[in-house]
Amino acid sequence: MTTLRRPRVGILTYHFSENFGALMQAYGLQTWLREQGCDAEFINYHPSHVEEGGSFWGNLVRGKAKGAAKVAFLRFAAVKRRIKGEADHTEVFLDFQRDVLGVHGPALPDGPAVDAWLAGPEGRFDMLVCGSDQIWAPSDQFGVDPVYYLRFPGGAQGARRISYAPSFGRAKLDKTYAAEVKSDLERLDGVSVREQSGVDIVREITGRDAACVPDPTILLGDFSGLVSQAKTTPADGHVFCYALRTGQRIRDVAMLAGEQTGGAVLSPYNVHRRWPEIGETITPTPAEWVAYAQKAAFIVTNSFHGTVFAILFRKPFLTVGLPGKRAGLNERSKNLLSTLGLMDRFIPEDLDEAGIRARMEAPIDWEAAGLKLAALQEDGRSYLRGQLEQLRFFSERHAMEVVSHA
Repeated sequence: MTTLRRPRVGILTYHFSENFGALMQAYGLQTWLREQGCDAEFINYHPSHVEEGGSFWGNLVRGKAKGAAKVAFLRFAAVKRRIKGEADHTEVFLDFQRDVLGVHGPALPDGPAVDAWLAGPEGRFDMLVCGSDQIWAPSDQFGVDPVYYLRFPGGAQGARRISYAPSFGRAKLDKTYAAEVKSDLERLDGVSVREQSGVDIVREITGRDAACVPDPTILLGDFSGLVSQAKTTPADGHVFCYALRTGQRIRDVAMLAGEQTGGAVLSPYNVHRRWPEIGETITPTPAEWVAYAQKAAFIVTNSFHGTVFAILFRKPFLTVGLPGKRAGLNERSKNLLSTLGLMDRFIPEDLDEAGIRARMEAPIDWEAAGLKLAALQEDGRSYLRGQLEQLRFFSERHAMEVVSHA
């Protein structure tokens, strides 16, 4: 009798980011895979272009002055945080990555380093998964990152390669990258994306049908295990304001929610914040961040993952659209809200105060939304089960071949 071992799955995503949503999606995918009997772990790829913008001089050489300026700002902000003693906040994220996500080993800085590591004994995986988050969004500073498309010239020891719910970040892919992305997508054994716009992009440039699956936070759905790890449990009744990229518009909506509920407006600290604080700034651990969302009387956010947790916890909420040039980044939230029949919870840029109050006071049909959410979860679970079945099929066939030749 042959005993099959647990499949070993390597995940490539933004597991290292000082961003609560990025950590939650990483936790969601890993936890779900582990619940299916996999040994799921993160490949410790930590490229400088994600958190630090990449190479300052490289951007200048390529004539990308805007990219170089962003790199300079990000590096200045990192130094400023250290000078101001904000390293403790960074340590909270590092603790989560080490103790909860189980990230270990040296950080791998670039594609050749990852490729070499995957060729060694520690890098032998049955399956590699790229996703989720905006790992497929080209950046002004770096362009397309081949690692997040699982482009490994060394072969990764024959591991099956799939994507799970990556996002292009926008509704359209810059044509500059179409040929490169086409080649990468055609190499994958299984392709799924997070938004319908992503399905359209994949079909347009490859002719291939990609599965549309939910973000890993939705895939998992249950974060009670993580909430139980929170060292501090907040009291009920506050307005949880999770703002990213800008405080514009969301500040006014959060203040209106505080006025309506009578609760204090609490906003998690954001290392990239360049706007005055909204209400009271709190500094939760990732587990406490989830607990604050769970205990809120109302959630106001301009973030996709802020929207997700409002829905998972069935909290009254409003998602404030990012204004101006950032409006394209609303695609992820709008896609989710539209799918669940909750578009009336979205606050467009031109909605006046009376309209905001009306949406704030409108009831939410959680039963109808819950049924649609369950169907969305099943889409993701069905896709991944199918990919895991492929692994088990090949493992069983290999085991039978070994027995027949014994």
